Amino acid sequence: MPIQTHYERIGGEAAIHQLVDLFYGHMDELPETYGIRKLHAEDLSGSRSKLFDFLSGWMGGPQLYTDKYGHPMLRRRHLSFAIGNSERDQWMHCMQLALNETVADESLRVELYQAFLKVADHMRNRA
Repeated sequence: MPIQTHYERIGGEAAIHQLVDLFYGHMDELPETYGIRKLHAEDLSGSRSKLFDFLSGWMGGPQLYTDKYGHPMLRRRHLSFAIGNSERDQWMHCMQLALNETVADESLRVELYQAFLKVADHMRNRA
């Protein structure tokens, strides 16, 4: 049996849209994530779209982000934002909640959480 990508395992486009919507919903509503929320535009629609496009390709599906914007260069694109441990932890808190609500398969949820944590750690640019 061929190995499935994370994109296939999570449920494709619809599941990634749900993950992104829940993620930004938590960021927008939880007082404990105010620090990360204030780094975003008031209207989150652009952020939602870009995260969906990125996650699609990152999880092994269509390379939507790359097709539209080129190589993600995540760290470089985020250098203008002060991202330290607190911001990383707030971002991960929103993603953990969204993963818990979206991904029924516990092993996939753990794999994705660990992968997101590596990326979030890499994004830190402040002590």
